Amino acid sequence: MNPNSLTTGWATLWIEMLRRWVLNAGRRYHLDENPRRWSNSELRKVAPLFKGQVANVSGWRDEDKELGHYRDYFSAATEYAITNYWGSAAANDGHPDSIPLDLTADLPAEFNRRFDAVFNHTVLEHIDDLEKAFGNLCVMTRDVVVLVVPYIQDIHFTEGLYGDCWRFTPHGLNFMFRRHGLEMVYLTANDGVWYPIYLFAVASRSPERWKGVLPEGRTLTHRVGHAMFHHPKEVW
Repeated sequence: MNPNSLTTGWATLWIEMLRRWVLNAGRRYHLDENPRRWSNSELRKVAPLFKGQVANVSGWRDEDKELGHYRDYFSAATEYAITNYWGSAAANDGHPDSIPLDLTADLPAEFNRRFDAVFNHTVLEHIDDLEKAFGNLCVMTRDVVVLVVPYIQDIHFTEGLYGDCWRFTPHGLNFMFRRHGLEMVYLTANDGVWYPIYLFAVASRSPERWKGVLPEGRTLTHRVGHAMFHHPKEVW
């Protein structure tokens, strides 16, 4: 056996252990960059602004993974609906009062501009017919779509239930919203080197209405993910 290969093997192992230690240490000290915590924080900033009828589309049990429910974020909503695609009687199969809705099918006529605001959190990456699903979200709203999607994240799926098909960029979201008659009025991301990166976007049919109302976000020229890919020695 070549002693040099043994030395190289041990060096690689130690480097990998050090990388994991640095990454875990960073995650302990940057909890605010955890994508779910971060997206919840972003939603808390904007959700109270949206009045009227609100839908959490493909919202499962409406849980925010911080022991809360998204219904409580939309404090000005006069009506709040949850939709889900699969409709079995399994205990973990979504909110018991959710409306059955398949984003890849033609929408029932009653869903055409049914809501004032439509919210969708990390669902689109799992849908094979992205164009149809994205378009349906836009058709459902009279004004606003609030969308959370992954930009950089490892592949995640459940065999036989859902796959993992897509990742999104700010430019891509901008094109998609415009294609379906909406303008992006707020965009931001949890840029960092410790966690997967989500994009949080708000788009509207009436963008002038939201000028000076929504917080200031990122521009399309901001290089999302730059810190991750240019961190010394690439922490990831």
